[in-house]
Amino acid sequence: MSISFREEIKNLQPYKPGKPIEDVKREYGLDKVIKLASNENPLGCSPKVRDAIINTLDELAIYPDGNSTDLKEILASKLGVDVSEVLPSSGSDEMIDMIAKAYINKDDEIIMADITFPRYIQTTEMMGGTPVIVPLKEFTFDLNGVLGKITNKTKIIWICNPNNPTGTMITEKQFVDFLDKVPSNILVISDEAYREYVTRDDYPHNTIGLLKKYSNLLVMRTFSKAYGLAGIRVAYTIGNKNIIENINKVRGPFNVNILAQAAAIAAIEDVEFLQRSYDINLEGRNYLYNEFDKLGFYYPPSETNHIFVNVGKNGQDVFIEMQKKELL
Repeated sequence: MSISFREEIKNLQPYKPGKPIEDVKREYGLDKVIKLASNENPLGCSPKVRDAIINTLDELAIYPDGNSTDLKEILASKLGVDVSEVLPSSGSDEMIDMIAKAYINKDDEIIMADITFPRYIQTTEMMGGTPVIVPLKEFTFDLNGVLGKITNKTKIIWICNPNNPTGTMITEKQFVDFLDKVPSNILVISDEAYREYVTRDDYPHNTIGLLKKYSNLLVMRTFSKAYGLAGIRVAYTIGNKNIIENINKVRGPFNVNILAQAAAIAAIEDVEFLQRSYDINLEGRNYLYNEFDKLGFYYPPSETNHIFVNVGKNGQDVFIEMQKKELL
């Protein structure tokens, strides 16, 4: 059979999820496995989220609100923006796909770091765009290097802040200085999936406040990490209403399911759970810093819920040995 497919996907590889816990148990004869690989919240989710989901179960036969109206209105109110500037999505992965579909033409140049969230490069190639890769500098985004790669073909710049997987961040001053130098016809996307874990005061905590000055800025946030809703898939993006409207044109109907909408609304209101997530993460991070220091391992300081550490051995070998010790 020789049904033709789009040339752009010829060299793309399907996403390979991590090994399921049950597979690791069977493979190594284990009774329990602690999963670390996906940066999930060890606290699970808020009890208020569980209640909201239970209260929504009788509505599963009904299509969800395709506009995510209540969720959008609550987010807009909390963030101090107009409802037209907010767009929920089925996780950040879906939003990255939608941005690519809405804005990347063949041969457009999309700038990103060499070590960062892989979905940026995958969606670029999917749409026939050209990835422009800038090496990290001391495990952090090299913003001057990014500026040096801008051409008349540049369409999007991806900034993951804090960065996944290195855990490093760029400061508010660095980011504002950078935005001042980027031409206004280039879309700058700040992916802030881990922002709730940041401890430093010089992080750009209020990127929403920058949207009025920089109409080419998009801010992406998620409920997957600190809120503990990775399994239910819900995120949101804030930006200029014209950009949001264009992305909304390629959004699938009912993309944020009814349970996800209810869960996100409940999660927003539970500030105590969010604080607990922050506190336990900081405690665990400091513990690991201390242990890594004792072992002489190098790591860049992290502002996320994971640490990019050099253990001096082949990563795949370490991964296998950790599974044998009930760590995935």
